[in-house]
Amino acid sequence: MLPVVAIVGRPNVGKSTLFNALTGTRDALVADFPGLTRDRLYGYATLAGRLSIVIDTGGLITGATGGEKALRDLIERQIAYAVGEADVVVLVVDAAEGPLPDDHAIVARIRKAGKTAVLAINKAEGREPLQLAAAFYELGLGEPVPISALKGDRLALLATRILAGLPAGEAAGDTAAAPAPLPVGTRIAVVGRPNVGKSTLINRYLGEERLLTSDQAGTTRDSIQVPFSHEGRDFILVDTAGIRRKARVDEMIERFSIVKSLQALEEADAVLVLIDARSSLTDQDVSLIGLVLERGRALAIGINKWDRLPTDQREKVKSDLERKLPFLDFADVHFISALHGTAIYDLLESGRRAAEAAVRDLPTPDLNRVLKDAIQAYPTPVAHHSRIRLTYAHQGGRRPPLIVIHGNQTAALPESYRRYLVGCFRKVFRLRGTPIRIELRAGKNPFAGRRNKLTPRQVKRRERVRAIGKKRN
Repeated sequence: MLPVVAIVGRPNVGKSTLFNALTGTRDALVADFPGLTRDRLYGYATLAGRLSIVIDTGGLITGATGGEKALRDLIERQIAYAVGEADVVVLVVDAAEGPLPDDHAIVARIRKAGKTAVLAINKAEGREPLQLAAAFYELGLGEPVPISALKGDRLALLATRILAGLPAGEAAGDTAAAPAPLPVGTRIAVVGRPNVGKSTLINRYLGEERLLTSDQAGTTRDSIQVPFSHEGRDFILVDTAGIRRKARVDEMIERFSIVKSLQALEEADAVLVLIDARSSLTDQDVSLIGLVLERGRALAIGINKWDRLPTDQREKVKSDLERKLPFLDFADVHFISALHGTAIYDLLESGRRAAEAAVRDLPTPDLNRVLKDAIQAYPTPVAHHSRIRLTYAHQGGRRPPLIVIHGNQTAALPESYRRYLVGCFRKVFRLRGTPIRIELRAGKNPFAGRRNKLTPRQVKRRERVRAIGKKRN
């Protein structure tokens, strides 16, 4: 299970900047304006080599009246939610302001919840770490970590402290409290917005009302795992809570379910993304698909509730798919009815094939043959007055497949040629349903920085050439 880390603190102390630094994104808005972040933001981060879920929260506002008081109450609830969800809480404070009463108030909330906390003193660039730390010991959270979220100073130390704060059995490599082994089979997570038919689909596979279904959005609160066999193959179907826009997520229990859905996504071999045909393709659907691709998961798309859909609405859905998802041409799309069972096993088979493609072995000789044929059919472009050379390819990872290509001037290779190579590899190896990542590596020039030593004859010839040039001038 992925650990959950919540970032809390007063406004404008750098929580969102820290979130962006840890996750390697720019998802959180950052500006020199207190209270910019009001809702919560979820993301993935690799902390000291371990993948984790990180949550950014709004800042605590004090002394507010009227409408500001209502906003303050909302943000305070979000802090309480974040603390409740988290395995470890990171309290961010401002190095220039010192410990303030609001910091003590947040510490009290953390202690009341019984959570482990790490104190991060942000904006510490150019300051003496020991002197900074001494002023913040009064918060009672142990040894503080002076950092600069903006410049990335001491973030590695902060990550180490976060992982050290995980409960027993959560730390990487801890076998004393190892979880029970997972059921055997292809692990397929069913994700989508609330009320698109995820539980109905799984019930249809099982042939029984195993999961609770309702017309009310948000019926499923947790990720539910169900073993299932079909045509001699074993599966683990994972029903997840619906992921909706944060502005529409009000209850603490549903906010917690989002974390569960992200964890299920990370553990899945393949993902079935369900889309409600009646509402066509929404921006939230596109964002969810983008999240699946970002995590490198194999996937198949199911357009649910296709039965009894008017012809004009069907054409609109197909048009939206072509317009909004041109980057998803490698994934199978099935028009299904979870309620009546139409085409649902085609969707399941696409998910299974995608999962297999994601872990397929790609022999090095075959990779190099495909690379050579691709270059012969469509030569690499010219950069810096010479053609870019791609000389050697090998597999660098799985889930998703990673193909490492060596050559010269690889940094200048256009993105369009990358996509062309991906298409060639995908076609030959039949990697349907899984993203493919290309990593380009440039060989080092052994003569870089070395001056060519001329022979005496070459020196004399150079002098003659220079003398002739001077006479002509």
